Parts: sequence; C-alpha cells; structure tokens
Amino acid sequence: MTALTNSAAPAPTVDPPRVGARFWPSSAQVAQRTVRKFVRTPQLIVLATVQSAVFLVVFRYIFGGAINAGRGLGYVDFLVPGFVTTLILFNGMSAAAGVAEDVENGLFDRLRSLPIPRAAVLAGRGLADTALVVWGLFVGSALGFAVGFRMHASIGHGLAAFGLCVLYGFAFEWVFIAIGLLSGTAQAAQGMSVMMTLFVFVSSAYVPVASMPGWLRPVAEHQPVTPMVDAVRALAGGPRVQALLPHPTTYYVWVSLVWTAGIIAVFASLAAARFSRRR
Repeated sequence: MTALTNSAAPAPTVDPPRVGARFWPSSAQVAQRTVRKFVRTPQLIVLATVQSAVFLVVFRYIFGGAINAGRGLGYVDFLVPGFVTTLILFNGMSAAAGVAEDVENGLFDRLRSLPIPRAAVLAGRGLADTALVVWGLFVGSALGFAVGFRMHASIGHGLAAFGLCVLYGFAFEWVFIAIGLLSGTAQAAQGMSVMMTLFVFVSSAYVPVASMPGWLRPVAEHQPVTPMVDAVRALAGGPRVQALLPHPTTYYVWVSLVWTAGIIAVFASLAAARFSRRR
C-alpha cells in the first residue's frame, strides 16, 4: 500500500507595510485629531485674532507717526509685511504649551503605543500647528489691508510672500515643539516661548535696522527673522521697497530659505531625539 500524505500548503507571506507608506496617513490622522482639538477650543483662535488686531492697531496708529520707514514709503506699507511675517512666532507660541500639556496628560505616550511610526506623531502635530499659523496669516493679512496697507506688486509676488510665511511658520513650529518637549510643564513652555519675541523686536519687522544703535545692528542683521521679513516685504512692496533695501530680493529669499532649512534640521532632530528618549 502506498501511504498518501497531504502536505499543508505554505501560508502566504504578507509583507509588512512600508514605514513610508504608513508615515503620511498616520501623520494626517494625528494632524486631524489636533485640529479638531483646536476647533473645540475656540478661545485659542479668538484670543490669537484679538491679540493680532490690538498689536497692529497700536503700531499703526500710536507708534507709527514717530517712525520713519524710508524715502517715499508710508509706515503702514513698511509695517504690515513685518507684522504678518512675525505672526508666525506670536501665533506659534501656543504650540509649545500645547505640546507640554499633551506630554503631561499622557497623550503622546498613548500615541506612541499605537502601531504608527513615532515620527508621525510629531509630524502630525507640526502640520496641525502650521494650519493654525496659516489661519493667523489670513487674519493678519486681512487686518493689514483694513488699516491701509496696499500691495505694490503682482498677485504672484503676493502669493509667493504668503507661501514663504507659511514655510517660515512650519520651521518655527519645530522650535516650539522642541520647547514643549524639553520644558516639562505647560507653564514653563509658555515662559520659554515668550523669549522668542526677542527675535521679533530685534529685527527689521517694525523699525528699520539702520535706526538701531550701532552695536545692535549686527545682531538684527544676522538672525533669521530679519531676512524673512525683508524677503516678504520686498516681494509684497515691489520696486519702492526694493529700492530701500541694500540687497536684491533674491538675496533675502535665499538667505531666509537657508535659515528655514537650518531651523527645521536642528529643531526637528532635537524634538525627535527628545521624543524617542521618553519612557
């Protein structure tokens, strides 16, 4: 007799999903969750809008008469591009306290336990906070036109200036995310993020750098906010503004992009390292 043996067919092997394939959907899910949290906290959005309006009105109507922006350039046309650009810092500060609060509440630990790439947790948070910054840029731009700003360049240049602001905002969000992870508490994160306002006021955002004391000018000229502001101002202001700047528009655009890439590289790596060391 011959024995018949039935050999079981080998089970099909299923390749695990690639990390890259899971990263973007997971990042989008984390971003959606964070944006929904923003929507459920309308005071966060309303407060940022009111603060922006008050800040712009103070500089436009109280300090504006005492500041000489340059030959043939009204202060409002000098002010608004700087104001809109620096909104990325003022509106982004809430990210530091928000991240620290999520750490305290254990949200990040719960997300880390899910079968998603760890990097997607931080990337999703960064995208959500950038969405909040974009909202602030829209509001700030509308307020700027309301107080008398007029763009003296093409629509394409205006869109390019807005796009640069979004990119700058995304870069600085990584600074605030890193602060939130390093600070330990929401109160400490808020206090540390306020120190970032030094970059705003020691820059060309609200006054010409030439009006600053000689010892302070190199500091203002060699920090990231000044070339960012000057790039946006040159794109939105057209030839009148470009004639007042010592370098062509492309110079400020490229310098600001180098700063942006450096900020993302340093602080995204710092945030990722801190996040991976958490237990």
